[in-house]
Amino acid sequence: MTDWIGETFTSDAGWNHLLDLVDLDERMAGSAGEREALELTRDAFADVGARNAEIEEFEVQGWERGDSAVRDAATGDPVAVGPNACIALPRSPSAEATGEFVDLAHGVPEDFEADLTGKVVMVSSDTPDSVDRFIHRREKYYRAVDAGAAAFVFANHVEGTLPPTGSVGTADAPVGEIPAVGVSKETGARLARRNGGDELTVAVDCETPAATSGNAVAELGPDTDEHLVVSSHVDAHDLAEGAMDNGAGTATILEVARALAAREDELDVRVRFAAFGAEEVGLVGSSVAAEAADREAVRAVVNVDSNVFGRTLRVDHHDFDALADAAKRVSDRFDHPISTGGELVPHSDHWPFVKRGIPGYMISGETEGRGRGWGHTHADTLDKLESRNLREQAILLTELVVDLADADASIPRRDTDEVAAALEDEGKATGMKLTGDWTF
Repeated sequence: MTDWIGETFTSDAGWNHLLDLVDLDERMAGSAGEREALELTRDAFADVGARNAEIEEFEVQGWERGDSAVRDAATGDPVAVGPNACIALPRSPSAEATGEFVDLAHGVPEDFEADLTGKVVMVSSDTPDSVDRFIHRREKYYRAVDAGAAAFVFANHVEGTLPPTGSVGTADAPVGEIPAVGVSKETGARLARRNGGDELTVAVDCETPAATSGNAVAELGPDTDEHLVVSSHVDAHDLAEGAMDNGAGTATILEVARALAAREDELDVRVRFAAFGAEEVGLVGSSVAAEAADREAVRAVVNVDSNVFGRTLRVDHHDFDALADAAKRVSDRFDHPISTGGELVPHSDHWPFVKRGIPGYMISGETEGRGRGWGHTHADTLDKLESRNLREQAILLTELVVDLADADASIPRRDTDEVAAALEDEGKATGMKLTGDWTF
């Protein structure tokens, strides 16, 4: 019964798939590279024994990067200089805006209460410990828009001359309203020191064609209506390999599929694998899937995003007690640490399901500090990851899926009003209403 553990710990299936993903030129939503990643993942599901492997297509707003700059308005000279000094944020409009430069530090809500009309505002990617909730990039962007800012500069809080990326825009208006760029921590510090009060110009050149994305799906276990969803996302931002975010998650669920194919007789309900497309531009693929799903038929969602970099699994169970109990059982069974959290995480591909009251995990790798670290930068590369971590985490997640797929497993759903109330209590509702993510 334990042969599968040794086979998983010596398997190269997941790691080799990760190599295939990071060696693509890019995996931006709607790009040819994302399509190739979807095809590779579909074929890999089939190769490890999953059935009905296919790609379910959907339309998406594409975004293709051009040039971007932060310049002195009077001279036209660039003031964001050096390697990777300035990058456009995906779904920024193709536009140019000039205004007085203002550093808003962390960009917490009260920082936007000043008169920012017509100004170029800069905020940090970090949230200070004095604030009891993480303030997402998109919330900061739309607070700048609502305050009348002319342009938005997003400065990394992680050292290493790494400008951060991350999309702006909403589901209803995928392209944002003012030009937006990311700059490194070092460039942000220099701008704050030398250019406060100066007139600066932020320029973004990009294309926004209609595009096609998709979800790579496959199945294992009995052909039951009730099913589990085991998911990741295959797309990545165009400026790096997307190794941790989220080649790692996709490689992990492939390894789980390989292990479960050998344990298929232990699955009492169907397991549906889904490697979603277009996550980085608004959870588009998972939203399409969640809207099409029968709420009562989805027993639970196990979503894996940005693991492997941290050795210890981080399991956010969104206060579904049965999911918390299952994670503890697996941790105890293997005498292996699993970090857990009960607060709602309204980001990544579990969320379109969880907001409907469907039980769902956000699975990641535990890391120190706030934010993504190397994620969403040029430094999200394969050399940061270890195959040992992928294999260990795949073993734990395989056992977790088998536990959840047991005939006697009872995982109650939550009423959507209860989910909305929890978001209010946790202070997350304000930002979600501002960014257009509030659907309750």
